[in-house]
Amino acid sequence: MTNTFELDCSVRKDQGKGASRRLRRLSNAIPAILYGGEKEPVSLTIAHDDMMHATENEAFFSHIITLNIDSNKEKAVIKDLQRHPAKPFILHADFMRVSDKQAIAVKVPIHFTNEDKCVGVKLGGGNILKTLNEIEVSCLPKDLPEYIEVDMTEINIGDSVHLSDVKLPPGVTSVALSHGEDNDLSVAIVQQPRGGGDAGEEADDLKQAEDTTGDADKGKPAGGGTG
Repeated sequence: MTNTFELDCSVRKDQGKGASRRLRRLSNAIPAILYGGEKEPVSLTIAHDDMMHATENEAFFSHIITLNIDSNKEKAVIKDLQRHPAKPFILHADFMRVSDKQAIAVKVPIHFTNEDKCVGVKLGGGNILKTLNEIEVSCLPKDLPEYIEVDMTEINIGDSVHLSDVKLPPGVTSVALSHGEDNDLSVAIVQQPRGGGDAGEEADDLKQAEDTTGDADKGKPAGGGTG
């Protein structure tokens, strides 16, 4: 992992919706909470601009974050982020403590590669339908990947990529697959071009009908009379 993320925080003593609204309006800061591990949850305050800047990087959501809480440092991952439904504003953030020796479950973004070289697209004229954009994985914090690559080069029309087809880094497992084969979700599929399949079938049917008619007409007298 090449990115590093640190956020300066302070302990928040005022609780409740009114206090949170005042925090956002007067201080340009947001409320947050840190929980997990063997410690009690801690209510935090984080500068809104710092949080917005951090979340502009996709890796922030699948990375170990250092929270500088006054004079202490806590390692955490972000578990939930509440945004304003209409404005570019973050309302609240949830962080979970992590331990170097304990596995964590984190949703990691998928990066699809070689889409333009995909056999089903390049030769078959198909299109790629992405059915997942992230995979929830379990691993130790040191093994947490920023993203997971899915190579689409060899995928043909009608073929799909499932979780079991995705190569995960060493020490990383799929949370869904850990619950059994029934959870082997589709990640992407190469669809036939719109109308391409039906048009091809109609053309084959028409050709077959013409061949059959031609065979039946052979040997008939000219004019089709019965004599």
